[in-house]
Order: sequence, then C-alpha cells, then structure tokens
Amino acid sequence: MSKLAEKVLLDLTRAIDNDELVLPTLPEVALKVREAAEDPNVGIPEMTKVIGNDAALTARIVKVVNSPLLRTNREITDLQMAIGRLGINYTCNLATGLAMEQMFQATTDVVDRKMREVWTKSTEIAGICHVLCRHYTRLMPDQATLAGLVHQIGVLPILTYAEEHSELLSDSISLNHVIEQIHPIIGDKILRTWEFPEMIACIPSQYLNFSRDGGKVDYVDIVQVATLQSMLGTPHPYTQLDWSQIPAFAKLGIKPDLDMHADEDLSAAMDAAMTMLQ
Repeated sequence: MSKLAEKVLLDLTRAIDNDELVLPTLPEVALKVREAAEDPNVGIPEMTKVIGNDAALTARIVKVVNSPLLRTNREITDLQMAIGRLGINYTCNLATGLAMEQMFQATTDVVDRKMREVWTKSTEIAGICHVLCRHYTRLMPDQATLAGLVHQIGVLPILTYAEEHSELLSDSISLNHVIEQIHPIIGDKILRTWEFPEMIACIPSQYLNFSRDGGKVDYVDIVQVATLQSMLGTPHPYTQLDWSQIPAFAKLGIKPDLDMHADEDLSAAMDAAMTMLQ
C-alpha cells in the first residue's frame, strides 16, 4: 500500500471511529416517501401526493411499472395507477433507490466520472439482484433491487474526501485501494444512520465475504452472486475463485458455473431489469 493510501485510510478510519465523518443524507423525496410508508394508515392517494411533487421520480416509477418485467395487459399512464399496481412497500423501496441517483453528483469531472461509474455498476447489480430474487428465492424483488443499489453507497464519502484532496484524486491506484478497503465500513454506517433494516444495512460489509454461510438465503447472498455474475468474462480476480466453495450459490440453488447471460430468458430479464432502473 502506498504512503498516501495509508494516510487516507488512517484519516478516514479515525473520522469514522470518532463519528466525525460527514455522511450523506438521503434526498428529501426519499425521506418523505419512507416517512409516509411507515404510517400504517397511509393510502395510495397520500403516497401519490408525496411522490408527485418530484416530476422526475414520478416519470421513473411509471416507466418501471410499464417495463417488460412488470407490465400488465394495459398501459399504466399515471402515478396513482402505478402505485396501485406496485403496492406501497414496493413503491417505497423503488422510490428510495431511484432517488439516490441524485446523490451521485460531484463538482469535479474526475469525481463525477467515478460517481457515474459507481452508480452504473450499482444499477447493473440491482438488475441482476431483481432477477435472481424473482427466479430463485421467495424474498422480495424490490428489497433485492434496493440492496443492489446501496451495496457501494460507502464510496460516496470517500470520493467527497478525494475532491478536497487533490493528491489522492491524481493517484487513481491509491484512490481505488482506499475505496476497496474502506467503503464496506462506511456503507454499513450510512445505511444504519438512515435506519435501513439490518438485512439491508449489513450488505456493504458482507457482500464480499465469500465464506459467509448459515441460515436461509438472504439479500447478502443475492448481492454476492449478482456481483460475481457481473464479472463473468472479465479478468477480475474474483473470477479466478472456486465458486463451488461459495455457499451463496448453494443457498440460492444455483450451479456455480451458471452464466445468466447465456440463458435466453434470464438474459432478457436482466436486460429488462437494468433498463427499468436507467
């Protein structure tokens, strides 16, 4: 590890330990949607009013409900119909995930490119998570999608730090090393600060724990397998691992040598899921 990477790791770790790291806050619309969803008496009209104040988010949700994955016999043209089709909880998770894209913006071109890269990868993983969840588990596809979207949320404060420290920004090797080492810890901390349920909040620190086992299949398993599937055909070191020794595959009931892209139905479903999130 370079001296620069060591210094940044020390700075960020100390800031985390002392509760001095400035964590990002959820976009206002996501906070309002989650607050509304926590009310047991909330109905579709109330949720429509909350989301309807954000035209871009409204359009995205209507697009999602008309996507090939969820499409019904007739086209859904307004937000109230869309929420009625999806349900309150599904809409809440989807709106929270989609609204987070607003956070992936930077003041410098270098960091903006990096943030776009992280968000694009997150939507890819989220799309694969959605398909894995629907085809191989009885878990909730909306939660799996949200899990995929937040699994690298811890990268944001590191890139914000890099914007203020040009020496780190100009050393991509050190920056990538710092991200790799620190983002899981920060990610868990952010999601717990946002009061996400534990089954989602633990994902950043656990999705690369390939020896993790025990219990029933969960969202960590889904994100883990989705991450590995996204690396097929690349020179990434994770493709050299013995996937037959990774418990998540067995928990999902998937053969380790499965290539989802080679399966016509799964590939089409993944494409549809990724398009849905873009």
